[in-house]
Amino acid sequence: MAGFRGRQASTLGVPIVYHEAYSAPELPVGHRFPMGVFRCIYDTLIREGKVSASQVHRPQVPALELQAALELVHDAHYLQRFQSGTLSAAEERRIGFGEAVRSAKLIERTLAEVAGTLVTAELALKHGLACNTAGGTHHAHHAAGSGFCVVNDLAVAAAALLQAGRVKRILILDLDVHQGDGTACIFQGQPEVYTCSVHAAANFPARKATSSRDIALPDGTGDDAYLQVLGGLLPEVLRDAQPDLVMYDAGVDVHADDVLGRLALSDDGIRRRELMVLDSVLAANIPLAGFVGGGAARAIFEAPLSIL
Repeated sequence: MAGFRGRQASTLGVPIVYHEAYSAPELPVGHRFPMGVFRCIYDTLIREGKVSASQVHRPQVPALELQAALELVHDAHYLQRFQSGTLSAAEERRIGFGEAVRSAKLIERTLAEVAGTLVTAELALKHGLACNTAGGTHHAHHAAGSGFCVVNDLAVAAAALLQAGRVKRILILDLDVHQGDGTACIFQGQPEVYTCSVHAAANFPARKATSSRDIALPDGTGDDAYLQVLGGLLPEVLRDAQPDLVMYDAGVDVHADDVLGRLALSDDGIRRRELMVLDSVLAANIPLAGFVGGGAARAIFEAPLSIL
């Protein structure tokens, strides 16, 4: 990683991770989770020439290796019931996908997303910067899914990297509008993983967890106030965490048009946020793995399915 500075990586062909299962299965019309958005992100990147096929990595992780990584974080009985389609009705309601959570396609999607996050983290360590076109399922806890998150891909990848000795310390920087409560709980009391969440105070989950660092913002915060907070926060958490890798949950549900968000950022505000994170982390010579996180703009639900 010597000599890796600032946005230099943008000229090197940033590795992009994508799997066709990311947007499966189809959910009922009007469902709040925009399953098609992951395919839309990938298709847009290719169509607009922002990404070439040579940059795209399809995650392939051996089944036994993937299962072992999952069991570093999640209760084995919970995993068995999810993978066999035998979660209880209460567990299904908490996750939010209803009966679809039992489907082979959603099980495949969940495992593909975790594999993608594992691959993205490894690519970031190798190249300095890598991005998954999904990921960021930060509401899943040790023995339960929640908030459209079945398993916690960020936690699984972090635990696997630590166990393998690939890194000694990790910063999970969560800028999704919702607090990363599952991630915070999983790594409670584990100083090798520093969890930082900047989120809307009045948004889901109602009962917040305790991250290494939490910043809870009021509704309608807007660009300038948000970026002022973030600009002061980033140097502090990088100093305190001393990470060998930053895993960045770049949720865009902070946007003013998001159906589940409250913080009222503009397109330009989010663009400035991303540049601030990239500049701060990469200038410190720390690899960064980026993940999509949340985002459900009204236009996604109003548009015909053919655009997804």
